[in-house]
Amino acid sequence: MKNGRILKVVSPELSSATASRGPTINDNGVSGVKAFRIQLPFAAISHASLAIDALLIVVASTIGGATYQLFMNRTLGDVAAFAGAGAIAALLYCLIAQSAGHYRLTTIFSTHGDFKRILSQWLIVSLLLALAAFLLKVGAEFSRGSVIFFATSAIVLLLGSRHLIKRFLSFAISNNQIQGKRVVLVGSRDELAVLEESALLRNFGLTAVARIVFSNATGSNLSMSEHDESSIERAVSIARESGAEEVALVLPWTETRKFQLIRDRLRALPLPVRLLPDRCVRSFVDHPAFSIGPSFLVEVQRGPLSRSEQMAKRVLDIVVASIALVVFLPLFLMTAVAIKLDSPGPVFFRQRRNGFNIKPFRIFKFRSMTVTEDGSQISQATKSDPRVTRVGGILRRSSVDELPQLLNVLKGEMSLVGPRPHALAHDDQYGKQLAEYAFRHHVKPGITGWAQVNGFRGETSHIEQMRKRVDFDLWYINHWSIWLDLRILLKTGIEVSRSKNAY
Repeated sequence: MKNGRILKVVSPELSSATASRGPTINDNGVSGVKAFRIQLPFAAISHASLAIDALLIVVASTIGGATYQLFMNRTLGDVAAFAGAGAIAALLYCLIAQSAGHYRLTTIFSTHGDFKRILSQWLIVSLLLALAAFLLKVGAEFSRGSVIFFATSAIVLLLGSRHLIKRFLSFAISNNQIQGKRVVLVGSRDELAVLEESALLRNFGLTAVARIVFSNATGSNLSMSEHDESSIERAVSIARESGAEEVALVLPWTETRKFQLIRDRLRALPLPVRLLPDRCVRSFVDHPAFSIGPSFLVEVQRGPLSRSEQMAKRVLDIVVASIALVVFLPLFLMTAVAIKLDSPGPVFFRQRRNGFNIKPFRIFKFRSMTVTEDGSQISQATKSDPRVTRVGGILRRSSVDELPQLLNVLKGEMSLVGPRPHALAHDDQYGKQLAEYAFRHHVKPGITGWAQVNGFRGETSHIEQMRKRVDFDLWYINHWSIWLDLRILLKTGIEVSRSKNAY
């Protein structure tokens, strides 16, 4: 791996079979994908096609009407009226075409049916425009010649643009100039070997950053082989390091037991996991009566937050954290002076914690102890802990020691609300004891959280205390909303003032 990309590795046994199919698979079960020249996101193709059609219709109406008037009457006529009529026609056409699936990616990539589809849609638009002109009595403003010239030129432009779009996309795909959603493919050797990169992009809008191969062994084994266990670990590691957006399973649909085992182990990733049709189902793609597309993917695991939800949460974090830093700046300065006068040592305490998707970061806190532990053995603070300084005791009871984490929020390492991050040593300890502990890393850690406002702050001396905290954290992840974050922020102040667990 170099700079976040998987290097290309060629396997002798599959080099001839996969030479024309993009990525190759090595004997360790990991395939490499060459670097992409990203020019156009796959998801933008549909919107770009719609925008081009709308623009061409307005151009056809404006130039077509003006040209006819210039030829017949030696004047451009009412250009604004021509443009307005074109805008109305463009709106009608795009709405009708969108509802008919004309801008679906599978339709755009299809090699047949464009002429009849575009002609029928434009005929409907023309009839609607004629009806509107009759009812509103505005037909006299447009000569029949201008209307015929507009309708003819528009249909020619629509057909020509769709043809050129198809040719451009075919060229762009063959030259790796279109980037689909970045995924890690996980599947059997036979299934992956026949899944071409172009088909993966055309049919599902996906671009593989790596291919993780499992053995082809079948049966009803209750556990995975060492090879498959190792492959899963590599899949999780590559997904985290490469910035993959989701994981796609490419397995025979008859291998239900293996699918369940793989799915359970992939739950550690905070990414959507989807099951692709196997080659038997994909064989229907070439049949003209059957269409396969992204909607046919089976969602095995949903991502904790959608992109729009992540954006909304991030905006809330930035706004509130920025305001809070300004408001609490005098308190920051007074606290720093008090810490320096009370005991020797730094003002801030920094410790490694695991963040979103188990990515490590350094958390900021006001130092409240005489020690700054950050190793494999870390002792939790207990009641009347001799390591806590005099000022530190006040800071911990009031939670003022947590305020520097507003800097972590602005850096994007933490959120205002989320599961509290624990020291790496505690993550290792509880991760082995609680099966669902790793799910806490499906969202960014928070300064406060649902568990904290429900009384679970401070020391967790028994495993059952941590289990309950994890239950509250998972409930928060599964029920997240902006309003829930705001509710937790409001309740945090009340909980801090009356909590007896922080020491």
